[in-house]
Amino acid sequence: MTRGPGDIAAAAPLPEAVGKFLDELQRQRRLSANTVEAYGRDLVELAQLTAGTPLPKLHAADIRRALARLHGRGSAPASLARKLSAWRRFFDWLGAAGAIEGNPALGIRAPRRARRLPKALAPDQAVQLAAHEPEPAPLALRDKAIVELLYSSGLRLSELVGLDWRYFAPADREPGSTSWLDLESRRVTVLGKGGKVRQVPVGRPAIEALRQWLRARAAIAGGGARALFLSTAGRRLGARSVQLRLAKLAAALGLGVHVHPHVLRHSMASHVLQSSGDLRAVQELLGHASIASTQIYTRLDWQHLAKTYDAAHPRARRKSS
Repeated sequence: MTRGPGDIAAAAPLPEAVGKFLDELQRQRRLSANTVEAYGRDLVELAQLTAGTPLPKLHAADIRRALARLHGRGSAPASLARKLSAWRRFFDWLGAAGAIEGNPALGIRAPRRARRLPKALAPDQAVQLAAHEPEPAPLALRDKAIVELLYSSGLRLSELVGLDWRYFAPADREPGSTSWLDLESRRVTVLGKGGKVRQVPVGRPAIEALRQWLRARAAIAGGGARALFLSTAGRRLGARSVQLRLAKLAAALGLGVHVHPHVLRHSMASHVLQSSGDLRAVQELLGHASIASTQIYTRLDWQHLAKTYDAAHPRARRKSS
């Protein structure tokens, strides 16, 4: 059962200003009970960390010390960022009420989260997955084309399932295609994040796999089916179905790792960067608005290079004990 401001007050000493703030969040702004409870816990914790100093009397230095204490106790950066956001919102409310002149939490940043490296397949694993010989059945040919296209062009899952098999102009109150395959030009046009449209080349193996799938597709496609990838019912294939089919295929091939569509996107980016060193080209292929988003692959490339060095360089090898 969720608790309201009164229940939080019973569990821990609650400054009067905090109680009024939580009451406004719940009654006027209609935030969920769980959200209000989380605000209450974070503000009670701030009061405890600052040794009972009235919250309206706190300064920026007090907020920094409170964050430092939490960080020293092992709180994760994401947790610290959430607490700081709650504190900042409370002090904004105090300022709007005329209780303080400035927000002491304004301009203070929580420690940065460690950025996780994207997972990518080794080149031989990616090739094994993409180059597998499918059974001569429509679904197997479809799955083969999906894998080849994901690894060839690095599409996001949403971009993949949104593809039409060719461009369709607006007609009969139906909008025109926003993402489509151009088989002859060997490229796809996709509507990506932020409504940005980009064109991505498609490699020859993927084109051949798509040709085979399109021939098989005719057997299950309805007259008005525009989607490139279809279910057995002739409807546009859903994202969850792609995830499940890809994971099942990787397991059947004995790759020994869980494979999802984004792994193939990461693999394409990493392998192209390893071969070409052209970060800008990878940025264009992936549709990243900022080069900073693409630079994560330089770390992945360096990680691969470091492992190769450790394994191959005579002076890097560990001596047996």
